[in-house]
Amino acid sequence: MIKPANSAVSAIDQFAEHKTGRDRSIGAILIDAGKIKAADAEHVLRLQQDEGLRFGDAAKKLGLISDDDIAQALSRQFDYPYLTWGESRVAAEVVAAYNPFSAPVEALRALRSQLMLRWFDAEAEHKTLAITSPGRGEGRSWLTANLGVVFSQLGERTLIIDADLRHPRQHLLFGAENRSGLSAVLSGRGATDAVQRVPALLDLSLLPAGAVPPNPQELLARPAFAQLLQHLSADFDVILIDTPAGAQFADGQTVAVRASGALVVAQKNASRLGLLRSYADMLRQATASVVGTVLVER
Repeated sequence: MIKPANSAVSAIDQFAEHKTGRDRSIGAILIDAGKIKAADAEHVLRLQQDEGLRFGDAAKKLGLISDDDIAQALSRQFDYPYLTWGESRVAAEVVAAYNPFSAPVEALRALRSQLMLRWFDAEAEHKTLAITSPGRGEGRSWLTANLGVVFSQLGERTLIIDADLRHPRQHLLFGAENRSGLSAVLSGRGATDAVQRVPALLDLSLLPAGAVPPNPQELLARPAFAQLLQHLSADFDVILIDTPAGAQFADGQTVAVRASGALVVAQKNASRLGLLRSYADMLRQATASVVGTVLVER
């Protein structure tokens, strides 16, 4: 016999059968996220049945949630996760994680499409790409972090590696631990379990730089780095590698050769054209493919 839904417990029971991802109902997602209390779910269900509304519209009509809450729930139902301010340690600079429908993130998605066509296509079997530039402050870390988010939102298993062993930033951008990372792995003092999942961002992982070593260039030039990339390529579809300033250190060139390809970043009204050209030529001479150049405006 079917009993009438006359308590918050019975309302929860109606959502409990739903699975994860796109099989979950909006109601289950909103309750799990704490947007709707268990005691209020019954009122939402009654209004939904009485007026023939969707669950989210009924909850909004009762003043329990906002349009942003509904958009968040839909994003999780369709495996397109993004964050709301204050719920994560991810920095505000990672705009793709917080405001995926803005103009800057649309430009990032356009760049993602170009990279999927020119580099990360299945036939070429390319999985690694170094994000490089000649000078500091030109947007390498920002672009690496945000590109990582938009690739993960596409459903690609994405890994960000912070190979800037001089001024690492990816752990700061994603609010991650940095006690163990790339430097430990390359020096034989760590394992690939230093890779961390980024909470709430499906399909995105991070290998932070770890402790800043006294010999970053020597570590990156070791065969262990190429072996590590090959090992990680079995578990990820896209691997983006942040690098130090190429005009100051040879590390970026080394990483680009190990990755086989490089994306060169320029900062609007800051980067020098001649230096960009000479650096791109240097990468080509070192046998790294220059996939393209990106102008960053922030």
